[in-house]
Amino acid sequence: MSNEIMSSDNAMPPVSSASVDEIKPAENERLLSGVAASALFVICVGYVAFHLYALNIQPVEPWKFRLIHVSVGLLIGFLVFNSSNSFSSQGASFGRGMGVERASFILSSCVLIMVLAIWLRIPSVVFDEHSEIFNNFLSGISLAAVVVSLLSSYFYKTERGRMSRSDTALGIIALAVGIYIIQSLGRWNMVAGTPMASDVDLYMSLIGVILILELTRRVAGMAMVVIALVFILYAFLGPWLPGVLEHRGYSSNRFFTYLFTDNGVLGPTVSVSSTYVVLFITFSAFLQKSGVGEFFVNFAFSMAGRSRGGPAKVSVLASAMMGMINGTSVGNVVSTGPMTIPLMRRVGYDARNAGATEAGASTGGQIAPPIMGAGAFIMAEVTGIPYTEIAAAAVLPAVFYFLSLYFMLDLQAQRLGIRGLSREELPNLKGLLRKVYLFLPIIILVVSLFVGYSVIRAGTLAIVAAAVVSWFTPYRMGPKEILNALALSARMVVPLIAVCACAGIVVGVIALTGIGARFSSLILGVAGDSQLIALVLAMIISIIMGMGLPTTAAYALAASVVAPGLQSMGIPPLVAHFFVFYYAVISSVTPPVALAAFAAAGISGADPLKTSIASFKLCIAAFLMPFAFYYSPAILMQGEGFIQILRVLITGSIGVFFLAAAVQAWCFKALNIILRIMAFAVGVLMMLGSVETDVIGVLMAVVILGIQFKLKDHRKPA
Repeated sequence: MSNEIMSSDNAMPPVSSASVDEIKPAENERLLSGVAASALFVICVGYVAFHLYALNIQPVEPWKFRLIHVSVGLLIGFLVFNSSNSFSSQGASFGRGMGVERASFILSSCVLIMVLAIWLRIPSVVFDEHSEIFNNFLSGISLAAVVVSLLSSYFYKTERGRMSRSDTALGIIALAVGIYIIQSLGRWNMVAGTPMASDVDLYMSLIGVILILELTRRVAGMAMVVIALVFILYAFLGPWLPGVLEHRGYSSNRFFTYLFTDNGVLGPTVSVSSTYVVLFITFSAFLQKSGVGEFFVNFAFSMAGRSRGGPAKVSVLASAMMGMINGTSVGNVVSTGPMTIPLMRRVGYDARNAGATEAGASTGGQIAPPIMGAGAFIMAEVTGIPYTEIAAAAVLPAVFYFLSLYFMLDLQAQRLGIRGLSREELPNLKGLLRKVYLFLPIIILVVSLFVGYSVIRAGTLAIVAAAVVSWFTPYRMGPKEILNALALSARMVVPLIAVCACAGIVVGVIALTGIGARFSSLILGVAGDSQLIALVLAMIISIIMGMGLPTTAAYALAASVVAPGLQSMGIPPLVAHFFVFYYAVISSVTPPVALAAFAAAGISGADPLKTSIASFKLCIAAFLMPFAFYYSPAILMQGEGFIQILRVLITGSIGVFFLAAAVQAWCFKALNIILRIMAFAVGVLMMLGSVETDVIGVLMAVVILGIQFKLKDHRKPA
């Protein structure tokens, strides 16, 4: 923290919240130095600077802009991320594979030269792009280059501090694919996705798909890759599948080139990643470089640290604020978790509950406006609903979510007798209040959005504000620090680019085969006329599809497959998309595959599955909230007056309190099983939002409280 935490027999050892602003490299991330690091730095800075220039000054034709976004993003990704977590510890392993690596580099360079020759229209018989010999040679050498580079990357390891020729070759091939499609864009618009696509078009798009899948595997694991491969297989196996899954099938030329249109990889997910995601990841990098992350955590400690179970409440408050910076639940966990989890352990939480608390709090950052883990921007892109309306609709659900977590932790601390931190262990609130101007970038962002500025302009103003406020801190951002922030943002955005492009492959298959509409028909058929049954099915499918995926990809898939079915049953688009968005997000704390809980367990040292179960219990309100959207649209501020919204806020807050009491078996005193069931019923009834359910809930709450105050509880806190 800013002040050192004083150590004594009853105090904690010093901890520095500056760690939240440090970007910890992934296990397979290279730590380059020398010329290689300088070259990568220049590429990264140029990449983000190009996006900011195109978004604010000189727009670029959308397909061309997205192709540059994806192809150069792949280049950076392959330069940064190794094929596995293992690196060579000595030069011998590298030496044995040097010949193969050189071959991959030479082949990829040849591909790039040939594509550039087509683009520059070099007058030569050898480079005649209409020559069948030339086309066959380009196709063959491209496939050979990608196969040799992938094999070399897998089997021959380099040291962590040096660049791999084979991965550089993969990046060059990705660049060549982008250039090939850009130089033929006029023709590509007409032939992509049709039988008129040439063999070279096929091979270039096929290689592009392979590279997207490979980088996704490196940055996000196999879950998303397996899903994409299943959908790709479905496109070819359709004629032999039964029932609603059957379709006529597609030729390779038509299928793979179709994926590189605005119905596939270049569609809504990459549109969002090339604009809003890059912009707000850059904003995040500027906030981190300006020391705002440290301020957020110190502020959280000063506000909540002294209350009972203080470090757990700090985790909730810090994660709510850091959620505006980090783009994923797991990213939030690894930023704040190394600080909050040990502090929770110090005051009496066991490893499982400490990890579960951090996982639940960090997941909440993905549903907190204004950024919502980029989900709000995809929702605006897909539904056509203005972003400001989506952000406003997200306010009350986020309030209920974090209130629920707060009540859970407060009642748990009462039950277990967990203390807070002493004044000496906390940063000085008065000193922090003198730095309250560090909230200005967030305030400027929100105000700009709601006074009518575009998201792009508001985000750019927030980036400038982050740099300006840093001039009043020890982290003053000069030209060097600004360039470092731009380079950092490029490295941070690459995993999301890969995931969004991979999600675009799935979206392309859905659009081409029509499986989305058929799936909607299937939901309608199973649910009949019951919207409730349809919602339950949508919940299960959204959670399953989201397991193991980052927020952006999880929602993109659910929005393509599940939301249209709900809308076809008459559920308003905003309600339908918020419904699947919430379940896609909380899949990160849903057993058995709960990425946020697993990341927190890795920090706390607890069993991952037990941690995920504990986080599931803490986040129970989030599992009920989407049904509350359906029964009470006032929670999303839809079609109701101020009085109705205020009533929903009050009764919903009471509801989440009783849900917390039911889960923790404590409401001022211990609850027996009957009172826990009653408390759970009160929570559900009061979250539904109708006057009738509120009245019944209030009456039951009065009964519970009456029994609690009459009974004498002789249990002592542990």
